[in-house]
Amino acid sequence: MSLSSIMNIANSGLSAAQTQLRVVSDNVANVNTPGYVRKIAEQVSLTTEGVGSGVEVARVRLATDRFLQSASLNASADSNRQGVRYELYDRIQTLFGDPGGNSGFFSQVDAAFASFATMAESAGSSPLRQEALFKVEALFDESTRISAQIQSVREDADGRIQTAVEKANDLLQHIETLNVDIARATVINGDASGAETQQATLISQLAELMDVKVSQRSNGGVSIRSSAGLLLAGQGAATLEYRGAGAVNAESTFEDVWVTEPGGQKRSFTDGLKSGEIKGLLELRDVEAPATAERLAELITRVADELNRAHNANASVPAPTTLTGRNVGQTLETALTGFNGQTTIAVTNTSGVIQARADIVFSGSSMTVNGVGTTPANFLTTLNAQLGGAATASFTNGVLSLSATGTNGVAIADDATSPSNKAGRGFSHYFGLNDLVTTDRMALYDVGLTAASQHGFTPGETVTFRFAEEGGARLRDLTVAVPAGTGTMSELLTALNSPVTGVGRYGAFVLDGTTGAVTFRASGSPPAVVSVAEDTTTQTPSGVSLTELFGIGSGVRSSRADGFALRTDIRNNPGKLALAQLNLGVAAGATALSAGDGRGALGLADAGRRSANFQAAGGSVGGTQSIARYSADLSGDIGARAAASKTRAESSQAIQTEAAARQSAYEGVNLDEELVKMTTYQQAFNASARLIQSAKDMYDVLLGMV
Repeated sequence: MSLSSIMNIANSGLSAAQTQLRVVSDNVANVNTPGYVRKIAEQVSLTTEGVGSGVEVARVRLATDRFLQSASLNASADSNRQGVRYELYDRIQTLFGDPGGNSGFFSQVDAAFASFATMAESAGSSPLRQEALFKVEALFDESTRISAQIQSVREDADGRIQTAVEKANDLLQHIETLNVDIARATVINGDASGAETQQATLISQLAELMDVKVSQRSNGGVSIRSSAGLLLAGQGAATLEYRGAGAVNAESTFEDVWVTEPGGQKRSFTDGLKSGEIKGLLELRDVEAPATAERLAELITRVADELNRAHNANASVPAPTTLTGRNVGQTLETALTGFNGQTTIAVTNTSGVIQARADIVFSGSSMTVNGVGTTPANFLTTLNAQLGGAATASFTNGVLSLSATGTNGVAIADDATSPSNKAGRGFSHYFGLNDLVTTDRMALYDVGLTAASQHGFTPGETVTFRFAEEGGARLRDLTVAVPAGTGTMSELLTALNSPVTGVGRYGAFVLDGTTGAVTFRASGSPPAVVSVAEDTTTQTPSGVSLTELFGIGSGVRSSRADGFALRTDIRNNPGKLALAQLNLGVAAGATALSAGDGRGALGLADAGRRSANFQAAGGSVGGTQSIARYSADLSGDIGARAAASKTRAESSQAIQTEAAARQSAYEGVNLDEELVKMTTYQQAFNASARLIQSAKDMYDVLLGMV
């Protein structure tokens, strides 16, 4: 071996030892740096024609394990998904207060009905009436507040989705920039470990937002795809797009999150998204919060309906001069068709003595007024004639009203043995003529429609339905037009359910033969969720849309909770509370309404225990049960959802902690190991230096011999 070879071998050893010591120095210096990955210098032997010629550091790489990295990224994505769901749903749970306390929302439901029971003991007491009305008003105000706050939580989630998308775009740009730096260093056999460490940190941050799959490129750097296989980085950075909805209410519709792959077309990003903060925010905004809002709206709607049922069965003393109903969303002819039983409209003076009356006997599509036969089309004319000018009935924009002349009042009572009935409501209750609680929108969807009923919508008007997966990912928008024809519900349902031009591929709209409610029954597994993206329909004469009339989608049903309020005249004057029962059996000239009659208060108190027909809402199948039972079930459901959300968040956090610990144990810096390496390479450096010195001495001896 020549002296030159000895010098070359010694120099290569010296250089390799220096590189190793620099790597050890970097590791020791970053022992407490979060996210730092230990560097490894891969040292290899050099040979020339089969003879050893020294050593070199082939490359400096990070001590990563792709399986541990994948497990850690997946755990991080799931932890952030469950964490944000728990954080926001816990805010929703807090809105309802302590279910076991006296100030929580569900306690207010019980207190409202209990106040009427107390009032029944002294029906003439103005303070007790005022107290009862105050608690009812407080209950509906609280439901409005909670409903609005749930939408605020959804608005917060929507804003955070937009922020997360912007952050993801920034991370992808930085990751792709580092890909270029790493590839350049790899080509020239440089040290790319610093850029790789930065990139690993950025990938970890990206995994908090979405579930990603990372693979190494042959030329250095990484390729990143979503769980659905969408290319996010590796051949350029993908671009995510999302435009927030701004102010959010129950009926808000949201844009999809889009992604444009490098050199590709724009596609839906939420398709196949399984985890990450964005997924958790979408689930909370589109599924969990709307479900709770819808169940709240269903509860408060039934509270209002049952209070109105009891209130419509009675009258104030003196009776009100005018009774104005609510918008029934139909023509009068359609609304009257299907009634059975008997009711009486009475005109009383200020002393409660009947001045005129109209006994109405319903029989499906026909009826009599004081024995005079009539039809739904001629009902108002016949009724006004039989009232003899003592009162006048009118129907405008879907609202029935009755007005007495002079100082007289109007009271309505059903027959005790054969009460009027349509869809489970009496005549006064169905039209909302003496409601205690009013609303500014359609709230009841079980209105007794049949296949032969006229729907009242103009042919050619359209509704755009939006179908989405259970997790909120959009499937498709379908626009359906109101068909031409005779205008029956049967024709409308046929058009809606068409598999070619309607929604038949995703399910069917079904008309309940008992209640007349229209509901959507999804098909497929898992079933699609329907909402309304746009509705141009207007029902004549009520002015309501098809969406409002049938309550299509969670949004319009949830919005009902915002519209209830105590009737203004009763709130201003508790004496107008209807607590007396109209006695139709009294002799002529005798008092039919007594000021001391408080039996109506018992009916209001019992309203909370009366079985009501709850419709399916927010994952609950509904059914017949009391308000008290439904309220307790909803309270328990909210608590159970919050507890389950907390458990999922804690479990996923524990898994993430364990995965991160295992990854850190493998990739992190061990000072003992590094000190051993430092000693080893210091000795290697010294050995190489001594070899150089020995070679120098040999050169000197040879030169001296010459």
